[in-house]
Amino acid sequence: MIVIQLFYVLLLLLVPKTLGISEEMQELAKQLHATCVSETGAKEDDISNAVKGIFSEDEGFKCYLKCLMSQMAIIDDDGTIDVEAMVAILPDELVEHATPIVRKCGSIKGSNACDSAWLTHQCYYREGPEHYFLF
Repeated sequence: MIVIQLFYVLLLLLVPKTLGISEEMQELAKQLHATCVSETGAKEDDISNAVKGIFSEDEGFKCYLKCLMSQMAIIDDDGTIDVEAMVAILPDELVEHATPIVRKCGSIKGSNACDSAWLTHQCYYREGPEHYFLF
C-alpha cells in the first residue's frame, strides 16, 4: 500500500495540477518533498525552475530527484528505473498521459544514480511539458 501511495507522489511530477489531488496525497507529497530537500540540500528555486524546463546541474537538485524516486522504490542504487513497475501501478485516469512518457523515456543512465534520475526527469519534461511539475 505504501508503494502505491508513494507512486502517486511521482505522478505529481508527470500530470497537470488540474487533476484534483486528495488532501492525503498532497500531505504525502509535502512530506516526501521535505524529506528529500533535507537529505540533499536542494534549493527550492532549482525545484521550481524545473517546472519551466530549467534543470539545474547542481548535484543537490539531481539527488533530490533521485531521492523522490528512491522513496517511491522505483529507482535502484545504480540509478536504474523500473519502468514497468511504474506503469503497472498507474491509476486508470493517468494511464493515457503518463504511460507513453514513462515508456519512451525508460531508464536513462547517467554518470551516477542522481544523474540518471536528472536525465530521466529532463526526458519526462521534453516528452510532456504540459504534464510535468514538481512540488
